[in-house]
Amino acid sequence: MGNKYLDGTALTIVIIGAINWLLISIFRFDLVAFVFGDMSWFSRIIYAIVGICGLYLISFYLHLGSRSETTS
Repeated sequence: MGNKYLDGTALTIVIIGAINWLLISIFRFDLVAFVFGDMSWFSRIIYAIVGICGLYLISFYLHLGSRSETTS
């Protein structure tokens, strides 16, 4: 049960990060920098959390492989 909460939280944070990258690419608007300051210590923490969550979600590939083997 704890894993589902961690997975959901990490996925939500990465989706928010992806939306921020979309805003940067289309409108040149960095929402994190707008809210927390341009490369302030807090915005750097936010970027680091998004990156850590992205690295954590790499483990989803392992879950996908094991799930497909058990459902076959």
